[in-house]
This record gives sequence, C-alpha cells and structure tokens, in this order.
Amino acid sequence: MTFKSRILNADEVRRALTRIAHEVIEKNKGTQRLCFVGIHTRGISLAKRLVELVERFEGQRVPMGILDITLYRDDLTEIGLQPRVRETRIPFDLNGKAVVLVDDVLYTGRTARAALDALIDQGRPSRIYLAVLVDRGHRELPIRADFVGKNLPTSRSEVVKVKTLEDDGEDAVELWEVGET
Repeated sequence: MTFKSRILNADEVRRALTRIAHEVIEKNKGTQRLCFVGIHTRGISLAKRLVELVERFEGQRVPMGILDITLYRDDLTEIGLQPRVRETRIPFDLNGKAVVLVDDVLYTGRTARAALDALIDQGRPSRIYLAVLVDRGHRELPIRADFVGKNLPTSRSEVVKVKTLEDDGEDAVELWEVGET
C-alpha cells in the first residue's frame, strides 16, 4: 500500500467528534435513555471519547458498552479457521434505550449490519443510531450513518485508515492506495 494523504489531523478528529456529540444530544433531545456501544476496535476508543464529551456538555454520564461482531460477519468462513473473537460487554439493559452504535469507517455497510444483529441479540433498544468518523461510500447494503464526522468519497482501490491515540499513538485519518497484487 502507498500513502496518499492525511485527511484529518488530531485537531480535526477532535472537532469532528465534538460535533457528533452535540448532534447526538440534539437528535436525542438530551441524554435520557441514551447509551453508546463501540464496535471493536477503534469504535470503542471513539465511543469512549463521545461519552466523555456528552458528559462534559450535559453534566451527565451515559453508559457505554463494547461489541464484538466477529461471529455475525457474513464473511466468517473467509477470514480463517479460527477467527479472533473478542469481548462483548454491555453492562446495562439495552431494552428501551437509544443506542448510538459507534464505528470508525462506514464502507459497504456489512460491519454495521453485523453489529445490528449482534446488538439486537443483547436486547431490544427503542432506537439505534449509527455514528462513524468517516463515511467513504460504496454501500452494498441499504445502511446509512445518522452521524458522520467526515464524508470522504473514495475509489475501491483506496483504503481509509483511522488512527486513534489509544490504539495507534496518534489521532489521524489517512488515505492509502492499494498496490497491484
């Protein structure tokens, strides 16, 4: 892969998350029944930050969980004989909650679909929102994000890499070109 460009720097990531947090509060009309669920891996880091921002803006802590979608993927047989299953931890009742499902990049929609299936197995929320830092297009399923930090039209030969301070040592969104194979 070849690096093409840095799409967002640390300040731009912070501003995008701040805007998303405000939009979530506005759309939900506050924090009542609100919770966040981050999708492994970078969705968890982004969800934690959104929870912190909502708490700072509203003075109220909202619950947060983490979700592993590995066993819900439609390409499970293609990713190996022993896929890495990570922890799902939702330490609160989802029933009747307005859940903000958080991921780093929305692409084909297949991760979001798997996450919806996994989430609904955990309970029956009253509403599920999808928040992503980057929407790069190329949907294969009828799924759209409710909250988007950056819309980034891409080609299928490009890869969007989201880096978070917690997982990668820096905050950034980068565009890479896949080389000939």
